[in-house]
This record gives sequence, structure tokens and C-alpha cells, in this order.
Amino acid sequence: MPSFNFDLDSATRRRLGYELIDLIDAYFASLPDRPVQLPREQRSFEPLRDSLPEVGSLDSSPDLDALSSFLRQIAADLIDNGFHVPAANYFGLMNPTPAYAGVLAEALVAALNPQLATMARSQLASKIEAETVRWIGELLGWQQPFDGTFTSGGNEANFSGLALALAHHFPASIEDGVAAIGAQPVLYASEEAHHSLDKSDGLLGLGRKALRRISVTDRIQIDLDALQQAIRDDRAAGRRPFCVVATAGTTNSGAIDDIAALAEICRREKLWLHLDGAYGASAVFSDTNRHLVRGIELCDSVTIDPHKWLAVPFAAGVILTRHAEALQQAFGVSTPYMPKTSPGLPTDNFKVSTQWTRRMNSLKLWLTLKLHGRLAYQQHIDRQIQLAAGFADWITAGEYFELAAPVYVPIINFRLKNRGSGGELIRQHLALVDYVTSDGRRWISETRVRGESVLRMMVISYLTGDTHLEQLRAALGEAVLRM
Repeated sequence: MPSFNFDLDSATRRRLGYELIDLIDAYFASLPDRPVQLPREQRSFEPLRDSLPEVGSLDSSPDLDALSSFLRQIAADLIDNGFHVPAANYFGLMNPTPAYAGVLAEALVAALNPQLATMARSQLASKIEAETVRWIGELLGWQQPFDGTFTSGGNEANFSGLALALAHHFPASIEDGVAAIGAQPVLYASEEAHHSLDKSDGLLGLGRKALRRISVTDRIQIDLDALQQAIRDDRAAGRRPFCVVATAGTTNSGAIDDIAALAEICRREKLWLHLDGAYGASAVFSDTNRHLVRGIELCDSVTIDPHKWLAVPFAAGVILTRHAEALQQAFGVSTPYMPKTSPGLPTDNFKVSTQWTRRMNSLKLWLTLKLHGRLAYQQHIDRQIQLAAGFADWITAGEYFELAAPVYVPIINFRLKNRGSGGELIRQHLALVDYVTSDGRRWISETRVRGESVLRMMVISYLTGDTHLEQLRAALGEAVLRM
């Protein structure tokens, strides 16, 4: 019977640890030229069918060379057969190449395993998170007091923002449920806003039909006149409007709503303004492009995902509010078994978050900022916007494609020119995407904006440069000629 021991000796820890560092280093070195995925004919989606191991490799063999070889094989399998969103030729969704500082932070957090539920059990870790939240809130243009917390991502952050709005407008609903409101609460977002809002409405007990999807303008922004009419209609029908959700950087097109105009409507109508800025709110890190989110300081709550434009590893979202008391109002609970903190210390995180056990998702952003600074993010954001603008210019000047939506951030919506519409255009777009992505080297997608088929590409990796875009343009041109 082998000896089972999670407590590896120093020699084993160091051998496997250094082996892993070498593997990660080689992987990062490969990313500028690494294909995003295997060629189409080599891809497999069959499930793994291994039996549950009774005895593991570490406990069945004392041979460090064999263990090292096993680790290398697992890494090779993941890398050789994986889908590589960190690759420079990934022009897909908002999944970045992580900054290496963030990778180091993740390893340290995994080893230390701090529990951020309470200040008493995570003094420095909690203070680092609070400082990171303060940095972001200050960039939003808010004055103290404001507050926030890191989340698992944009879904949880948006859920938290809507919970804040609900608690703020209908305090009795926290203890007595939405039935205590006495009428149907409703909220508003554009038809291009993220699906996490639908999920959140269902989970909050409002029902997904409580979300009013408002039409968008030619600029893919929420139609202000249609919004105001919907508010009037709901009030006339006895419903209770309480929140408007603006978006900064929609997933499909990167569109940014007119935040300042929405803030004025919300002020006049006495509604909470939540900004889903999971991607686009990061523009506040760039003095050059902060204007993209003009009016962000007027929002009541803001979602931002550092694991998107700020290039940290998954998962990291943040919810912030300039109404600091609302967090504890919405999420505060008490329990006798948690350690008590001294008066005057920051509020325990379990009282301002949907989570109980809390991973330290802040360190990867905090460390990246400490090692590189805000100006590195400004350069990163500005460069990606410039690269995308150059690609948009190529679309506009060419004979095969045309822009299908305004360009706000490094997301380009374009379509085949003079190729019809409806189902036929969808078919041709899908065929083009299939051709461009079939060899696995790069990845773009087809999606819908205002119900119409578009091709979508995005500059999201800090490794992506002019050469990668030139190769994508060549692939697109070749695809058109073969259709």
C-alpha cells in the first residue's frame, strides 16, 4: 500500500515548481505565433473516459524524473489540444492574454489561500483589495465615501448592481421579498445589453420579463426617447420602475450608451443608474480615451472586469457604488461564528458581497499596477484603439467589406458588401468565418447587431500587432475570392 501524503518534500515541490515555470515560460514565448486552435479536421469534442484513479502518480512513484515527465505530458496535452485565447491571433471575445504579473499573483494567492470573508482572517489581503477598489473608484471620478468588492466576473457584478438598486428603492424587499413592493418592479436596458441582466432578474425574483429591452439607434445606443416612453407606460400601468442599465462596450459591437444623457433621465425620474462597464469602463485608465465613458462619474453603480481590457487572468470582476451604505444594506448578514473586528475597521467582506468564502481576486490587478503602473494601461488601451482604427480604415477603403456599426472600442463589426441580406448573408458570413478559422491559426466570429448578421473581430491581446492584422486581412481577402 503506497503512502499518501499531500505534504510534498522540498525537493519534490521545487522540481515540479521549476518544471511548471519552464512550461509556462515556453508557452508565453509561443503566443505571438501560436495557432488559436487545432485545424478543423483534428478537433475533437469527445468526452474523456478514464476511470477515477485510486492511486495517483505522486503516491505510486518516488521517481522525480517520472513525475516531471508526467507534468510535462499533461501540460503538452492541454497546450497542443487547447483553444488559446491568449494567442495574438485570437480576434474573438473579450478574453485577453494575461499579464505575467497577474500569473505570478495567481500562483501566490493559490499558495497562501487567503480567506477574504472577514478582515480578522485576511488583514493585509483585505486591505490590498480595499486599496485596489479605491484606485478604481478614484479613476471613475468619485469622491469618498464609495465602496465596492471584487467578484467572480461580470455576471456576479451585474447581479450585485441590480441587487443594490432593488435594495435602495425597495428596502422592505430585502427581508420580505419582492411581494412587499406591491407592484411589479421593472428596469431598462438596451436590446444589445448583456444576457447577465436577464439571468439576474430571474435570480432576484423579479422575473426576466421585468427587464425592458429598449431599441437602439443607428449608433447602437439605447434610444432615449423610447426609454422615456417605456418608463411613462410602465408607471401608467401601475408598475414600479427602479433602475436603468447603461452599457459601456457591448459584447457584440462595443457600443457605449450616452451615459450622461441617461444619468439626466435617471435624476429626473429618480431611478438608479447602473453601468455595465465590464469591458469598456476600463477606458478610465487612459486619460486619452476617458471621453469614451463621459458621464461615468454620475452612475450609482459600475461593473468593471479587469479580466477583460486590463489583461489579468480569469476571474476578476468588480462592483463599485458611490452609495457605500447600499452594499451592506443589500448583502449584510450576521452570524455568531465569524471573528469580530474592532470598531472603526472596514466592514467585513461577507457583509458587502454575494460571496461567503472569498478568493483574493484583487492581487493580480494590484500587482500588475504596482509593477507597471496606470500609464502602461493607458498605452495598452490607446494602442489597441489605434490598431482597430487602422483595420476599420482598411474595411472602409476596400471593395469586399463595409463597416456595419460605429467603432467605439477595438471591436469591429463589418459585413460583406453587396451580398444581400437575411439568411443568404448569414450563410455567406458563416462560410467566410469557417474558411478563415479552419486551419486554426486565427479566430473571428459571426454575430448579430440590431438583428442583422455581421462579422466581428476584436483586438484584445497586448501581443497583437500590425503583422497579425495584415495576415488577417490577407486571410479575409482570400476567403472572399474563394466564395
